[in-house]
Order: sequence, then C-alpha cells, then structure tokens
Amino acid sequence: MNVKIAENWKPLLEEEFGKPYFENLTNFVKNEYATNTCYPKGNLIFNAFNLCPFNNLKVVIIGQDPYHGEGQAQGLCFSVPEGIPHPPSLINIFKEIETDLHIAYPKSGNLEHWAKQGVLLLNATLTVKAHQAGSHQGKGWEQFTDEVISIISNNKENVVFLLWGGFAKKKATLIDSNKHHILNSGHPSPLSANRGYWFCNRHFSKTNNYLKKHNLKEIKW
Repeated sequence: MNVKIAENWKPLLEEEFGKPYFENLTNFVKNEYATNTCYPKGNLIFNAFNLCPFNNLKVVIIGQDPYHGEGQAQGLCFSVPEGIPHPPSLINIFKEIETDLHIAYPKSGNLEHWAKQGVLLLNATLTVKAHQAGSHQGKGWEQFTDEVISIISNNKENVVFLLWGGFAKKKATLIDSNKHHILNSGHPSPLSANRGYWFCNRHFSKTNNYLKKHNLKEIKW
C-alpha cells in the first residue's frame, strides 16, 4: 500500500506510518487487494485527506467502513460517485438537509464538494472486501483513524465533530470538548432514523451557526 497522502497531512502522520502496527496493516491491505476485490480503489484509500487539507479542516464526520458494493466507495464516508444510486443512509442525510436548510434534494450523492470546503469525511476503517461489510475491521485501521481524530483535536481549535450513531459517539473520548464542538445523534441508517433518532437533529444548521460564531466560513451543504 503506497501511502499517497496530501503534503500538509504528512508531517502530522509520518510517525504513525512508521509504527509496527501500520506496517502490518499495510501488508494486510496489499495482500487483500492482490487476492480479492476490495474497495475503494487503491488510489482513493486516503481520498478524505487529499480532498480536505489539514489547514482547511473545519468539520469532521465519522463513518464506520466503506460501502462494499461495486462502484460505490470513493474514500469519503457516506459519499458515492456521480450517477450511483444513493444508499439509504445518504438518502436520510439529504432528507435532513432538505428539512433543516430548505435546500432541494440533490441529484448527485458525490460529497467531494463538502470535503473541498473543509469537511473531513472519515471512515474508521478505510478499506473493505467486496460485499463483506466490516471485513477489514480490527486490522489496524481503527488505531490509525483514532490517532487522526486525536491529532485534529490537539492541533486545531473550533472544529465541529458530527458523531452519528453509537460507534461514532465512542470517539468523543478522543476529542477535547473545551476546544471543539461535538454534535451527537442517532445514525442516519433507516433502522435508527425510523425510530426517531436521526431526523430533526438540525446538525447542518447547527454546524454553520457554530462556524459563523467563530468567524469561519459556513459549509454549503
């Protein structure tokens, strides 16, 4: 696995890349990609970092692992490329934005424009075997992405962390809530949303209100 990552992230993460667990993870990922169909494409594994420079980062959204269907994963949590049908969680995200901000439901599920505005769309696990959800969990990715969250917390101020669902909420222990703003809610998946744990959380307007209050440019969701 070639770690092709944006230059402004390298100084913050190079120590992590040199650790034994990351070497083991690299060997695992290389073998999986050589012997199985895995997602996303190798050049998109670190896409979340490459589209959201560290100095531009204002918001973090934490997902679990990449979509495991063909053509879906693009290295950004919840996002799918242009022309790909919107997965159920993304549909509910867009419905909430529609209600919260009175914005028309978008045709494209590609969230690259969020990333380029400073939203880090971070999956806890950055790779997955085709059609096998969670297949690359417990191999070292979580240790790496937990460190990413800690680095952001320690080296920036006034970042909004959107923690959706039980898995993401556990990451709150890595975040200094005196320096940053944490918003919690249920997961946008139908199971959670249909039970009333997602809709009307107003996370998108709340995020922009916080950014505005701290003289930061709001996100065009």
